[in-house]
Amino acid sequence: MATSVITGSKSGIGLEFCRQLQQRGDTVIATCRNASADLEALGVRVETDVDITNDGSVARFIDRLHGLPIDVLINNAGMMQRVTLDDLNFDSIRQQFEVNTLGALRLTHGLLPQLSRGSKIALITSRMGSIADNTSGGSYGYRLSKVALSMAGKSLAYDLHPQGIAVAILHPGLVRTPMTHFIPQGISPEQSVQGLLSRIDALTLDTSGTFWHANGEVLPW
Repeated sequence: MATSVITGSKSGIGLEFCRQLQQRGDTVIATCRNASADLEALGVRVETDVDITNDGSVARFIDRLHGLPIDVLINNAGMMQRVTLDDLNFDSIRQQFEVNTLGALRLTHGLLPQLSRGSKIALITSRMGSIADNTSGGSYGYRLSKVALSMAGKSLAYDLHPQGIAVAILHPGLVRTPMTHFIPQGISPEQSVQGLLSRIDALTLDTSGTFWHANGEVLPW
């Protein structure tokens, strides 16, 4: 039975990660700033007041784990705000970097002592962070922060390889969640997480640092 930590667990993909991991028997530690009724109803361990943009908040969360060994760390927490060239809001861009990129790196670094050979790290990035796949422009804060997250994941894969820790860089697909305003053409969180967990389960040191779609497609950088 594995111990998994999932960030951004209040709703959407994070909540579904918690649900599916619990159903298969994992010990689930769900982190969020504020819990939802749906998350509380799962009966998993819920850690609230975890703000991944704040050093002190992350340190307090890690202290509460008391050195608990972690098998899987899923950095799912993220945010998306519309930033166009006509409305280049640098405060928004910085905020998206703080959450989407630095937050994931901050928590991963802090939890490294609790990861060991065979542990896995998943970064939930986005195809919108693919330079080669950008055919529409715009979305400056989200695109910039996600391509930076993917680069962080690639560096982590190299740096953690000697320790036997593998890293997956994952695009969940277009998913019907609060972040996407439940876009009708999106797939369900259940379908997305099934694919994402398949990628995490199949992850090895040989495939560490690969940028995957949840459906198994290797995506361009």
